[in-house]
Amino acid sequence: MEGLRVVGEPSELSKRYYEAGADEIIFIDVVASLYGRNNLSEIVRSVANNVYIPLTVGGGIRSVEDARKLLRNGADKVAINSAAVQNPELLKQISFVFGAQSVVLSVQAKKIGSNWEVFMNGGRDRSGVGLESWIEIACDHGVGEIFITSIDNDGTSRGLNTELMRLARNSTDLPLVGAGGIKTVEHVLSGLEEINLDAIAVGKHLHSGDLDIRQLKIELKGFGIETRRLR
Repeated sequence: MEGLRVVGEPSELSKRYYEAGADEIIFIDVVASLYGRNNLSEIVRSVANNVYIPLTVGGGIRSVEDARKLLRNGADKVAINSAAVQNPELLKQISFVFGAQSVVLSVQAKKIGSNWEVFMNGGRDRSGVGLESWIEIACDHGVGEIFITSIDNDGTSRGLNTELMRLARNSTDLPLVGAGGIKTVEHVLSGLEEINLDAIAVGKHLHSGDLDIRQLKIELKGFGIETRRLR
C-alpha cells in the first residue's frame, strides 16, 4: 500500500474491465480517512452510467449519510475500515438502513509478532485490534461481506498471504474476497481452491496489462473453475 502511482482515469479503466468480463469493480480511496475526505461520488456516478456490474466503494465513510450518498450515486456496496474500527456501531447503523448486502468490511492486516492486527488509514496506522476478534465483532454488527488485504503482500506480485487468508476464512462463513499480491492464474487458483475464498481482487497487474480478465477466465475454466459467463 505504498508507492502509489497514477495508472489511468477511473471511469475509462472501469469500462475496459467491464467489457473484458470483470464481475465487480472495487474503488478504495486509500488515503480518504487519513485526510478526512469522502469525494468518490462523482467518480461512482460516471462509472455507474457505463458499467453494469456491482460497484463496491470505500474510503472516508464515517456516517450513514456518507453511505447513502455513495449508494444513491450508483454504488451497490460500501466498504468500511477505519471508521468502523473506531466505532463498530457504524456497521450496525448502515446495515440497518440499507441491508447487510450493502455493507462490506474492508480489512487491512499485518502480522505483528505472532498475531495478526488490523490497520487503519490505508494500512498506515495500527489499531491494536486483533484480526479474529475484529471479524467476529463485525459479523455481529451486520456486515454482509469481508474484503481482506495483506499489507505485506500488496504490490509484491508474490501471491496472497495464505496464512492471513486461511485465518480469515476460518473466522467467518460470510463471502470473503482476498487481495494483495495477485499476478498469475496460479495465485487465483490458490485462493479459490486451497483457501476457499469466494472471490479474488486484482489491481496492479490488470492496470499494467500483465493480466487479462478474459484470458484469466478462460484459463480458470480449463482448471475446472466455473466463472460468470464472459460478455
